[in-house]
Amino acid sequence: TGSRVVVSRSFADFTPQATFSIKKCDLHLLEEGPPLEAELTRDQGLQYYRTMQTVRRMELKADQLYKQKIIRGFCHLYDGQEACAAGIEAAIGPSDHLITAYRAHGYTFTRGVSVREILAELTGRKGGVAKGKGGSMHMYAPHFYGGNGIVGAQVPLGAGIALACQYQGNHQVCVTLYGDGAANQGQIFEAYNMAALWKLPCIFICENNKYGMGTSVERAAASTEYYKRGDYIPGRGVDGMDVLCVREATKFAADHCRAGKGPIIMELQTYRYHGHSMSDPGVSYRTREEIQEVRTKSDPISMLKERMLSNNMASAEEFKELDVDIRKEVEEAAQFATSDPEPPLDELCNHIFSNNPPLEVRGTTPWSRLTSVS
Repeated sequence: TGSRVVVSRSFADFTPQATFSIKKCDLHLLEEGPPLEAELTRDQGLQYYRTMQTVRRMELKADQLYKQKIIRGFCHLYDGQEACAAGIEAAIGPSDHLITAYRAHGYTFTRGVSVREILAELTGRKGGVAKGKGGSMHMYAPHFYGGNGIVGAQVPLGAGIALACQYQGNHQVCVTLYGDGAANQGQIFEAYNMAALWKLPCIFICENNKYGMGTSVERAAASTEYYKRGDYIPGRGVDGMDVLCVREATKFAADHCRAGKGPIIMELQTYRYHGHSMSDPGVSYRTREEIQEVRTKSDPISMLKERMLSNNMASAEEFKELDVDIRKEVEEAAQFATSDPEPPLDELCNHIFSNNPPLEVRGTTPWSRLTSVS
């Protein structure tokens, strides 16, 4: 049996809190932006590390299960973009709302769904978060409205959720995420207009990972300054690879919305290591060297770890132990996701209608009566 390394240093040896300089945001229609310094406690740092590393490991496991043909269909992975999800969640509360597109596994996890339920959903098993019947595009949790499959369609829905927050007067905000590819969708501008007219508490966030499917932003957009796209809505361009930058920018945005100033736009400049989806090797329209350079110079997990180590906020052994725990959790989740049974056939028609099936329409004769037991 392998013996565990006993760390002799006590917690008192570590720096409990440190202040870091962060990159200035690009501003649009704003006098000032988020602060240029961010405080980080040791506990927060370890929590952000655990979150990002778990998402990273989970996505690499999904990649493996896909290549083994255990996960089928569409599968869009989030590795590389972890600082966006971890930073946003660190700045809003669990009662705030979040809606995103199909690259949704990271947010499903940060919104409180276990790795086990996420992987089981991807493998189509009944222990999945949507009972194995939805995959990436139908993962839900309290105040989380799923990964949506239609490009950009979640943005008007997010504005609608923000309208509900305003109507109920509950001081909540809705974080509405979309990618650089979806940023050229007409419905996004319609949603901007309504949100600005009604001063909705909506944070519109463009996760710009530089490529919409296989097309670079420069080839797809006449203006790549997505934070200015709201025109009459204030915006900020944010370093999406730094969890502290994302956290501070999101805090600023949430305060703006809660103060009744209406919507705000954020562009998180980030990067995905995988292709657009598992069917895209991701190296035909960009070089392996480009991906490697981002991994080396601005990986969100490595950056946080370096910050903490160089400021004596944690030890290398602690990070190793965290990594071992996370690998174990992901391995056990994968075990469950490959052994849990698929949903039985008689469940096929459940959860189709929220109450009773719609009225019969004259001239249509269904072959069989579908009954919903949800």
